[in-house]
Amino acid sequence: MTPPVQPRKLAKVPFVELADGRLQGVVSSGSDIDRVYVSSITAGTHGYNCSTNNNRPCGGLRGAPCKHLQTLAEEAVVQYGADRVARYLRIEAGDDVSSGADLMRRLRGGHEPTPAAVVFSRFLRHLTYLELPGTAAPVAEMHWFPAVRAVR
Repeated sequence: MTPPVQPRKLAKVPFVELADGRLQGVVSSGSDIDRVYVSSITAGTHGYNCSTNNNRPCGGLRGAPCKHLQTLAEEAVVQYGADRVARYLRIEAGDDVSSGADLMRRLRGGHEPTPAAVVFSRFLRHLTYLELPGTAAPVAEMHWFPAVRAVR
């Protein structure tokens, strides 16, 4: 797990990752506390998608990225840094890329439907780890992670 570049506020974007060739994550609805959106931007093509966790399209996708995608990009920059996100998405980054808004302006793709289930399922799986009691003992489900050795 890579530590965040800056501390993030998890209420708006509780989950953001660079995985499966996409910047993807879960973004809270601004109008309904019980609704979340799964938003993603594909590396290289810059195709984007935003839908509810049950694949209903976001009403804000009207020929351009919605506010959920913009919020996702902002939080990705906070989590990973603008340069790393730009490299991952294969955006020609310049010295002036310092925010999610800068990254969004460089996108050249259009709406590209992608299924939300995998991302949402991974998000729910991460939530289960928050419910585990704190321990120094190994967690069985995470046995495949490489061990971190203490430097002496």
